Amino acid sequence: MDILYFIYLILSRLIQAYSTLIIIYILMSWFPGAYQSKIGQIIVRLCEPYLGFFRRFIPPIGMISFSGIVAIVVLNLAQRGLFSLYQIIARVILGF
Repeated sequence: MDILYFIYLILSRLIQAYSTLIIIYILMSWFPGAYQSKIGQIIVRLCEPYLGFFRRFIPPIGMISFSGIVAIVVLNLAQRGLFSLYQIIARVILGF
């Protein structure tokens, strides 16, 4: 049980960290040249593949892109699903 909880905890924290990274990526768009800094380039490389997936399906409205918000919502849903999966495994397989 401890290992199962440990795996859940690590995956949950990774999802939280990635959500925070996406928020930073979105906020960087408010500052000119932020994407060209070294840290900005790293964040772009980490976030762009995931956000690019949502940009293909969610077009911007005017100059505002809602793909980042949808991406964060999907990550939160994945985190909740991960918790549900953890509970199911703990109850059914391990008998808790």
